[in-house]
This record gives sequence, structure tokens and C-alpha cells, in this order.
Amino acid sequence: MKSSIGDSEEYMTVGEVAEKTGTTVRTLQFYDRKGLLCPSAQSKGGRRLYTYKDMVRLHQILSLKSLGFSLNEIKNHLSSLDTPDEVAAVLSKQAADLRQKIQRLSEAAEEIDALKAEVIQMQSVDFKKYADIIVNLQMKNEYYWLIKHFDNKMMDHIRKRFTKESGEVFIRGFNKVCDQILELAANHVSPESEDAQRLAKAFWNMIVEFTDGDMSMLPQLMEIGKFEGAKDGWKQKQAAVNAYIEPALDVYFTKQGYDPFQEE
Repeated sequence: MKSSIGDSEEYMTVGEVAEKTGTTVRTLQFYDRKGLLCPSAQSKGGRRLYTYKDMVRLHQILSLKSLGFSLNEIKNHLSSLDTPDEVAAVLSKQAADLRQKIQRLSEAAEEIDALKAEVIQMQSVDFKKYADIIVNLQMKNEYYWLIKHFDNKMMDHIRKRFTKESGEVFIRGFNKVCDQILELAANHVSPESEDAQRLAKAFWNMIVEFTDGDMSMLPQLMEIGKFEGAKDGWKQKQAAVNAYIEPALDVYFTKQGYDPFQEE
């Protein structure tokens, strides 16, 4: 704290600062004890006094606290406010942090709305599936809505087969293959072509990877495009993928001498 000064309208008591900033005297005293915000001066009568610069620093502390920073982290974020550039830098950092938090909150709100829609469509309360939907929403998995259609056997298999990380890798790979299939279809490449057969093999390998070789899951997977509640854009994309990959798979299976739909 600085040396004693005479009372001046440029200085404020702890009560005045608390009133102006909407905080409490107890909070300001706590920040003082923690070394976060010590009064800049002391009157001749021993009263601890704050300046408007202290109020700016208090605003910085409260903003960082609202973002979830601990008091120790706030100490490390506090910087000097002696020049316009320093003040501007601090405000820019606070604005950036707030925008990030707004983005996170916006994404969380979208996830909640999406989950609510799924909950309404499900026929019964199933918190395991709710949790699965939340995880897939956080993964940005556009197929999250399929979860409500899968039976318990399928969901237990998925939970055991994939972690969040491996699930994200699988989804990226599957989307990439589907996009390549659509590109061949758009260019009217024959399903019997070398490129089409390469993608047929890749597509089938992903099915095998997903099921871990359990062909009893195929009937349920084949129903995916028929599920109610799917977005029109997704259904159109899936229909286009299926329309091209099915004949390509027929050629692939014939060449392999293999028919997975006849196996148990």
C-alpha cells in the first residue's frame, strides 16, 4: 500500500467501491488479504482507499473469476495498467476470453436442445442412451440421432468397441469414404471400376471394423436409411451413397466369392 495521503475525491473507501461495482465489502477485504487487490492509499486517519485504477483492476478480477479462473490463476493473469496500450491489451484479452465462453455456452445450448429433441422422440427414459447422445454431440457426430434407434445389444457393442477418441477417428474415416463415393457417383464412374472397387473394399472394411466382425448386426445397420426422424439432407446423402455402393459391393463380393448376408 502507498504512503498516507489527505482525503481526496479521487480516492474511495472500501464501502464506496463496493457500492459502485455491485460487490461487497467482505469480497474486497478478501481480495486485499489474498494480495489480489490492495488499496492504493491510506488516509491520514488510517482509512484504506481505492482509486479508479483499482476499480478497473477489480473489474478484471471479477471478469476472470466469471470465466472460471481460480484466484491463483487470476494473480498470474493480472498485468500492469500504466499505459493505454496495457489497458487495451487487458481489455482485448478479456473480450477474447468472453467470446470463447459465449461460444462454449452457445454450443452447450445447442447440445441441450438436440438432446431434448431426442428425449421427446424416445419411447422410454434411458439415461445410458442420453449419455451416449451427449458424448456424440460433443464429438460433432452428425449421426448422433441414430442412437435412439439402436437396440441395447448394438449400444453395448458400441460402448465396448469405441472410446471417444477412437469413435472420432472412425467417424472421420467413414465420412471421408462416403464423400469419395459421392464424388465417383457425381462423375458417373462405373461401380465396376478400379476406383469404385477400392472404395467398396474400404467401405466394407469399415462395416467390419464397426461390427467387429459380428454379421448379426448387418440387418439393423441396413435399416439405418429407413429410420424415421432423420434429416432430409442426411437421408438424401445416405440414399445417394447406398445407391452407388450397393452395386459396387455386389461386384466386390462376387470377386471375393463371399456373401456376408448368407452367413450367421
